[in-house]
Amino acid sequence: MAAHGLANNLTEYGDKEFALYLRRSFAKAMGFSNEALDKPIVGILNTYSELNNCHRHFPQLVDAIKRGVWQAGGLPLEFPTISLGEVFLSPTSMFYRNLMALDAEAMIRAQPLDAVVLTGGCDKTLPALLMGAASAGVPAIAVAAGPMLTSQFEGERLGACTDCRRFWARFRRNEIDQETIQVVEGQLAPTPGTCSVMGTASTMACLVETLGMMLPGGASIPAVYADRMRCAEESGKLAVQLIQSQLTPAQIMTRPAFENALRVLQAIGGSTNAVIHLTALAGRLGIRLELDQLDQLAASTPVLVDLKPTGVGYMEDFHRSGGLRVVLQELKPLLHLDVRTVTGQTLGQLLDTPYTFPSWQQVIRPATAPLQAEGALIVLRGNLAPDGALLKRSAATPALLHKSGRAVVFNSLADLAARIDHPDLDVTPDDFLVLQNAGPLGGPGMPEAGYLPIPKKLATAGVTDMVRISDARMSGTAFGTVVLHVAPEAAVGGPLGLVRTGDRIELDVDARRLTLQVPEEELAARRAAQPLPPPLATYGYAALYQRHCEQANLGADFDFLHPPEIR
Repeated sequence: MAAHGLANNLTEYGDKEFALYLRRSFAKAMGFSNEALDKPIVGILNTYSELNNCHRHFPQLVDAIKRGVWQAGGLPLEFPTISLGEVFLSPTSMFYRNLMALDAEAMIRAQPLDAVVLTGGCDKTLPALLMGAASAGVPAIAVAAGPMLTSQFEGERLGACTDCRRFWARFRRNEIDQETIQVVEGQLAPTPGTCSVMGTASTMACLVETLGMMLPGGASIPAVYADRMRCAEESGKLAVQLIQSQLTPAQIMTRPAFENALRVLQAIGGSTNAVIHLTALAGRLGIRLELDQLDQLAASTPVLVDLKPTGVGYMEDFHRSGGLRVVLQELKPLLHLDVRTVTGQTLGQLLDTPYTFPSWQQVIRPATAPLQAEGALIVLRGNLAPDGALLKRSAATPALLHKSGRAVVFNSLADLAARIDHPDLDVTPDDFLVLQNAGPLGGPGMPEAGYLPIPKKLATAGVTDMVRISDARMSGTAFGTVVLHVAPEAAVGGPLGLVRTGDRIELDVDARRLTLQVPEEELAARRAAQPLPPPLATYGYAALYQRHCEQANLGADFDFLHPPEIR
């Protein structure tokens, strides 16, 4: 019989009985009784940090999880890991996602855990935790932070972080003054929780629920609702049940489950970042997700959710309208229903209960009358993006989706910062803004810089959108005609690095093409004249990252963290 509880993963002293005796004696130093120490152990991986505003309610959330574990007969033991607060990290939180995943995997493997509850919310935390748990192979369930509530400004609803960008754009256009933007600054994030729109955090929560790794309904409950605590308590109970069933992440997150997640991503108008995270997570389980699969699903998946950044509603509206359950019901004929979930039931069984579409609301549309007939995200290819690029069609300006323009190139983030607002910048509204060297290695960490600001000279003249192209990411809360994740990136010799100001680029969304209209002979000459890349870091995490991080189309995970042959 397999060891459980404190007998799991014993410290190596060359004497297992001594190791267990010593472990129990030190556990008793924390005040536990023999009865408590004989119970199966549920680890609670706590990502609370005072440098992560989204998680500031986690002490209360973890207490609720502990209640559930105790009630179900387990011993809850809380432990920390790295916490990634999106706006508190330099150069970008994505640079540390893989480090957090490594931390989570190592601690889950090393400690005497029969099951683990993963608590996360801010953009990269849930993906990192699921990546670590998938590799560790221990029964696991995720509990999300939940979205924050909205606030108001002069009678208008206000929420992070789409409205952050909207008001900042107004400030750059000189439509509002310094005093006003400071008032708005104090109202954007009024409660604990993740951004109040369908940004990356809420997108990933919805996809984790779709994958079956979260309690049904757990994705959208606002952070400050009592229901969020009850969901946490129930998740603690369910973690103990997972010990009996030995249902592991690999048995839940199968290829059909990932196909469901990609389809739901299209239907909710979710963040482009989710494509990278799902690809990395699937890779941990030996499953290869191809960009073309995402594009194929777009053609048969309607956009059903009318939330910012592409619509009008907020996550609290989505929750009150029934949340992900309503979306899954509308997509039911298109989903794999035999996939398993942490509840022990299949997705089909969870959706078999009587259901009536809540017709009183407009946030979630019926599949028969969708917001858009085809999915939100599309994949572009061409000589500028041989390995693919992403565009969030639902967030773009339709008039810009079939266009040819002159490139205005910024060769780095520093170059962008130095010149974008210069009054002498040679740029017109019909030009394409191009940012190079902001990908996984060039950034480093693929920062959310793909949402290039409209040059100030154009913004003040009323220009609100332009075609923007980069090897970077953009926040899930952003909007506009933005081509992202161009692969391979400029820093590893990708064609994006060969673009020069004045070149012509064609964007054709219907044909899924992104074409640099420069003769191949000229591109070959430019390639031959390219300077050598800067030397890699020689020590620390930066050295590990630069030597092993893969390209965006492969999930930007470390190449040694998935099986050599993935399906």
